[in-house]
Amino acid sequence: MQDRQLPSWLYALSKEDLEFLKLFLLNSGSLKALAGIYDLSYPTIRLRLDRLIAKVQQAETESKDAFVEALKDLTFAGKLDAEEAQKLLQIHEQTRKA
Repeated sequence: MQDRQLPSWLYALSKEDLEFLKLFLLNSGSLKALAGIYDLSYPTIRLRLDRLIAKVQQAETESKDAFVEALKDLTFAGKLDAEEAQKLLQIHEQTRKA
């Protein structure tokens, strides 16, 4: 198996975000199809996509943080699961903003 490093923005996404992204890809980017799958209006799906885009952009522009880098390293090494890393990252972000 090839050792691949996942992009850091991926860890900013929740399980729900990742599922939405997967369905978006599997439906060739069709927001209309996603609206049908989620039984939501097109504008609601568009808003969710816009929020997802904003999360990715924010994660891409954040400065390097030693704690965040340590979380990524632990996750890549399999010592911390992605969901736990996400929770710790959220707590870290809240602490930094306070």
